[in-house]
Amino acid sequence: MSSAAHIDSRRADAVLVAITAFWGVTFVVVKDAVALADPFTFLALRFCLGAALLTAVAWRGVRGGALVRAGAGLGVLLFVGFAAQTSGLQYTTPARSAFLTGLSVLLVPFLSIAFHRHRPSPASLLGVALAVVGLWALAGAEQAPDAPPALWKGDALTLLCALAFALHITLIERMARTHPNAPLVAVQLWTVALLSLATLAVLGPRLSSTPALWSAVLITGVGGSAVALLLQAWAQARTTAVRAALVYALEPVFAAAYSVALGREELGPRELAGGGLIIVAVLVSELGPAGWAGLARVLGGEGRGAGRV
Repeated sequence: MSSAAHIDSRRADAVLVAITAFWGVTFVVVKDAVALADPFTFLALRFCLGAALLTAVAWRGVRGGALVRAGAGLGVLLFVGFAAQTSGLQYTTPARSAFLTGLSVLLVPFLSIAFHRHRPSPASLLGVALAVVGLWALAGAEQAPDAPPALWKGDALTLLCALAFALHITLIERMARTHPNAPLVAVQLWTVALLSLATLAVLGPRLSSTPALWSAVLITGVGGSAVALLLQAWAQARTTAVRAALVYALEPVFAAAYSVALGREELGPRELAGGGLIIVAVLVSELGPAGWAGLARVLGGEGRGAGRV
């Protein structure tokens, strides 16, 4: 990788960290919003707003069968991910849902090999392994051998969510390099919005119109959907799907930190260790062997000698 490409990749990773932090913070916002509206009504409102905003900015670029097909395909994966996760939460526990959704980090390296013929670096694979262990500890997901069948039904739906998100992370790497980002994301958002509306036609909407709900729609529709997904497409065109998936594993860390800051929950030693392990996993992937060797030299004799000069 050239020096310029390396710098571009690092900038992309930094952007992914920023939007992951935002998604983590808005987790609490979404949790409160779905108490005021059913999940599909909230999704329809959120994604209609985001889609309308991006379409107003980039409507001239929303043309061409290839772009529409690519955006629609990515949008279907996003919708399946959100719908399966929401449905799964009716049967499984939030902790198990968080852990199983996070397994998308584990799936991405294999999907990347299958779709892109990219072999992840040893540092990235080590990071993936550490991230999965960290997610397990942070979410507190425990084995339930005597669990009722409904729990396994929820787990199966949540695994479908993880697969959908992993496919989205993997496929957008190539599509974001092929198509203009804003129109591509606009088609994705319209796809999720329209599928949510179609679901509402069957299930029926539930809506409690309050300032809190509309604030959540504004925050997630503009920031969490239009802006964040546009930045995601830009960044994933400049880094690998595996590195992106590792960064996304930080979302529950940011969500937990924000929830603690609001006084909504407390983290024990296990959760703190899990969050720390996810951070280490991202650092392992980012630095790579050369970076760790340089850090060891700084912390070793060379670093101390240089400090005394």
